[in-house]
Amino acid sequence: MSFEVKNLTKSYGEKVVVDHLSFSMDKPGVYALLGTNGAGKTTSIRVMLGMLQYDEGEILWDGKPMVPAERNIGYLAEERGLYPKYSLLDQLLYFAGLKNVPKAKAMERIHYWSERLKLDEYIFPPKRVKGQKKTKSNRADQLSKGNQQKIQLMAALISDPEILVLDEPLSGLDPVNADLFKTVIREEMQKDKYIIMSSHQMHTIEEFCTDLTILNRGKVVLQGNLDEIKKGYGRVNLFVKCDEDIASYIEKAGLTIAEKLPSEYHLKVSGEEQAMEFLQMLMQEKVTIVRFELREPSLHEIFVEKVENAGGSDEEE
Repeated sequence: MSFEVKNLTKSYGEKVVVDHLSFSMDKPGVYALLGTNGAGKTTSIRVMLGMLQYDEGEILWDGKPMVPAERNIGYLAEERGLYPKYSLLDQLLYFAGLKNVPKAKAMERIHYWSERLKLDEYIFPPKRVKGQKKTKSNRADQLSKGNQQKIQLMAALISDPEILVLDEPLSGLDPVNADLFKTVIREEMQKDKYIIMSSHQMHTIEEFCTDLTILNRGKVVLQGNLDEIKKGYGRVNLFVKCDEDIASYIEKAGLTIAEKLPSEYHLKVSGEEQAMEFLQMLMQEKVTIVRFELREPSLHEIFVEKVENAGGSDEEE
């Protein structure tokens, strides 16, 4: 199986929101769509899901035109998509029904995910007093934003989808629940799912995605394998922490200070040779070195560079 987007284009009047986007997934995994606000990420996702019509291009599943309604797709939207005044259980059963999941199987999965995501007390509240009827499931508007996000993740997973689309999946989550979501995403990866992820959290993308596309104003400004992209930049980031002040040595070596952190320096070097020459200088001067790390640029740094070189972003998507 494979998923492919070819020359996807979407306009609103004269404004091109998605401009000939192409990418493919030849095997299960996580593909990242990145961009600033207004870059076209969410619009691209909605077009792929059949929520919006597109002007040009193709969306293919296993080499044939994909009809979203005929595929088992799970979608976690960035915006809250729950009915605030309806019970959580009723909503989850409704969403399962839309995906043709039998009620017995849906209840089985709801029980599993409510326990897995620590939502039992809201979906299946315990009896308050012995002999009293079981308390009804909570309404969506009685939950915190983080727990509403968990319910939406449950709705996305309840059909055991073959394609999973996650738009800002960690948005608004505290560190504990963010780690829980990450664990669930890893489990879905192990089930050989095709996952498309959009996020502003670059470190999250680096954790999960091997291939990515960066959009700016609807256009692709960078695309490919993340490891290969980083290798193309080379190891140009040097982090140095010493017991002594090394400002004079940095100036003598002619290095550029990218950032002066509270207890260390982030320096820019031309490559390993320049970094090693600086290390030898410090050692000859008997400077106590606590940290000396040479690495490739982070995805965050690459993202900022590409977007700024492309001319920034719009405000709306």
